[in-house]
Amino acid sequence: MKTVLLIEDDNVLRENTAELLELSNYKVITAANGKTGVELAKKHHPNVIICDIMMPVLDGFGALEALSKHKTTKHIPFIFLSAKTEHQDIRKGMNLGADDYLTKPFTEDDIVCAIESRLAKVSILEETPHFNQHIEPVHAHENEIKSLNDLKNFFDDNGKIFNFHEEDIIYHEGDHSNFIYLINYGTVKCYRIDEKGKELVTAIHKEDDLFGYNSFTNNAPHKETAAAISNTQLSGISILDFNELLDKNHKIALALIELLSNDLSSAKSLLLQMAYGTVNKKTAATILKFAEKINRKPEDPIKISRNDLASVAGIATETLIRALTEFKKLGIITAEGRNIKVLDIQKLKNIS
Repeated sequence: MKTVLLIEDDNVLRENTAELLELSNYKVITAANGKTGVELAKKHHPNVIICDIMMPVLDGFGALEALSKHKTTKHIPFIFLSAKTEHQDIRKGMNLGADDYLTKPFTEDDIVCAIESRLAKVSILEETPHFNQHIEPVHAHENEIKSLNDLKNFFDDNGKIFNFHEEDIIYHEGDHSNFIYLINYGTVKCYRIDEKGKELVTAIHKEDDLFGYNSFTNNAPHKETAAAISNTQLSGISILDFNELLDKNHKIALALIELLSNDLSSAKSLLLQMAYGTVNKKTAATILKFAEKINRKPEDPIKISRNDLASVAGIATETLIRALTEFKKLGIITAEGRNIKVLDIQKLKNIS
């Protein structure tokens, strides 16, 4: 039986997560802060460590740093668990040497899959002769870009800053794609106009998303228009600089494959929703999608136009308004002007 060390200061979450992992056939050791967690890790040598970021006495960053300096704990897979979704905090943890991160709230599948993935990687590496000698220090080859996280760091450090106000156009369909963008903050919608003049939203991008790429090697014309939904700041890397980056960092290809794979999965989900969902289900799913993209807290109001909601849901604006009216009568949402506030997120998820 594999052992998991769970470091979490929230008593209820710690107990519930421990119970969930025990039911998944893991032995669980728990700690209420980073200092106790570090002591238990050195004593018990768990197979995996799951650690919150914001904690008293010693936070998650401090715990990871302390463990990475100790020879018996520095190679234990480390997964951050936190409600903090700001990309700077997540990437700070990854740069310190964390193997993965999960954001609250999470599902049983999320946490079990993260653990199994880390354990599988360790198992594969341990089959390699002289395993310990082949492990590189966390900060080796600091300038080498090997992952999507490294790529986003490059944008942070080297990108040209662009600021846009709400409803500003970032680029038009047909414009040449001179830059690839990382969203520092804000939200961006991409859309096309059909032959009837109707706006069809093709994607919604949030903080820490990359977008604007039609090709990674040339400035082909954009196939859609991009506009800021809220005040937005971008870091942009020119296509020419990006080509130079690719030439010097061949391992970045795996990061780009991951990025394109995520885009494809999102597009498939949207097409299935538009093709087979009922009007209410499409509306509910679209509200949840915007809540996820725009808000850090689902209960915060979503400031979005009915036209944008309708075009993402793939229904007429009038049809969407009727669905919103029904949701208001059921006490699921409130709506005032452009603001939609979710009152009962579980009921919204259960709409079929």
